[in-house]
Amino acid sequence: MGRGSGFGKTILFNEHFVVYGIPGIVSAIDSTASAIVRQTGEGIRVKDERKGAKGYTQKKMVQQKESISRMLKAMSFDREKIALEIWLGGNLPGFSGIGASAASSVAIARAIADDFDLDLSDEKINHIAYEAEKAYAGTPSGIDNTAATYGGLIWFKKSVIGKSDIIEKLSLKKPVEIVIGNTGIVADTKAMVEGVAARREMDPIKYDRLFKQAEELVFQARDSLNDFSLRTVGELMDRNHHLLQEIEVSSEELDYLASLARKQGAYGAKLTGGGGGGCIVALTPGKALQHKVARRMQNEGFQVLKTRIGI
Repeated sequence: MGRGSGFGKTILFNEHFVVYGIPGIVSAIDSTASAIVRQTGEGIRVKDERKGAKGYTQKKMVQQKESISRMLKAMSFDREKIALEIWLGGNLPGFSGIGASAASSVAIARAIADDFDLDLSDEKINHIAYEAEKAYAGTPSGIDNTAATYGGLIWFKKSVIGKSDIIEKLSLKKPVEIVIGNTGIVADTKAMVEGVAARREMDPIKYDRLFKQAEELVFQARDSLNDFSLRTVGELMDRNHHLLQEIEVSSEELDYLASLARKQGAYGAKLTGGGGGGCIVALTPGKALQHKVARRMQNEGFQVLKTRIGI
């Protein structure tokens, strides 16, 4: 029997833009997916007991099966000759947008490695999880699996062909409370990524301008995080959300939740993850503000996760 875990995450800046080589900033959160694997004689069976949005597990089931096949291939196993029972749990809910698929992929890869006594580095686990993420995102940036593998606050820049991704650990003066609000809509990350690519091809001038703004903004965000200038970080999150609206990956529900968080005093709020549904992240330093924002969302019927960045 093997065991493994992977961190959940929230992208603070530049989801989608990172696919095109623009830096992004992502933070692991203090919620994780857990996996237990044991060898059986009955093919691949998955028992998913994660809590989450209604319908998340069912809607992701086909992609999950593909991700496990990709993972086994990356680990040099013959999919037809290996029999495993996989249990998924942990305190990371199955919300779209907080890296649930990447966290589970990392957890499963580590559990398989543990069960088969494979001595795999974090770098190798990260690569395996990236291959698994292709089932969910088509052409993933790599930012989700990187946060799920390494944890912490990360500056991430996708590599050009033939070079390694830039993964740099950042630090905060202390962990900061956030609220993740769930629209309840299970997002299709692959469709959202493909949509951005199609619209960029149709209007390259507009998208080049927006991509340039996103690049300038993320460097400002890095400086503000280093300085622990949280008000500025929040303002930049708001601006990043506007850019994501411009590339058409937000939704009415995401915009509403972000606005609701700001009205309750959040320093900033934006969609997090693939968009089109899923979650927003609100910057809410201090437990009192975090509770206030979370309670208002819950009072309106939304699921929330109260957690921290910079752990």
